[in-house]
Amino acid sequence: MKKLLLTGFEPFLDYTVNPTMKIVEELDGTTVGNYRIVGKIMAVDFNSSGAALLRFIDDEEPDAVISLGLAAGRYKITPERIAINVKDGDVDNEGHKPVDEPIREEGEPAYLSALPIRRMVDSLIAHGLPADISNTAGAYLCNNVMYEGLHYAKKNKPDLPTGFIHIPASHELAIQHGRIPSWSHEDLLRGVRICIETLD
Repeated sequence: MKKLLLTGFEPFLDYTVNPTMKIVEELDGTTVGNYRIVGKIMAVDFNSSGAALLRFIDDEEPDAVISLGLAAGRYKITPERIAINVKDGDVDNEGHKPVDEPIREEGEPAYLSALPIRRMVDSLIAHGLPADISNTAGAYLCNNVMYEGLHYAKKNKPDLPTGFIHIPASHELAIQHGRIPSWSHEDLLRGVRICIETLD
């Protein structure tokens, strides 16, 4: 049985719940497709999240890595195509707000996802769930974690499938925030499981 490291984030900014956290906690210890899931929750902290992901990879020695993030406002599940070597955006949970900072001084300008993102999108649509490839993970914590994972894989484990998937808000968040699109927790969970099932 292969092992998948699945990560999500804690609540952040004015989002008092994070559906990725709930999904990761629910899938932790279960089997999906060919993979046993090891779930870990990431801090919304520019200074620690990348190191935490690399520590999880070293400790668990997974056969694949998928990180999840909330994209409130999106109405589809969107596997990300690319991560850029930039930290920027809103303040993190520790009060840090980088501007145009590199994630890795020695890193490439960008890395492409090593997940089967087209297969994921096709499978989601075939199962009746709206999905598309996203060409920007932004420059906030989601991009930061995606970049760190891909940079690590390029340098140490070039055959390690790793990448990032953004999911829409849950109904719970939409009730709090008003006019944002949302999915049921059950559909979000099903979507993540479908993505995992596309892995070889």
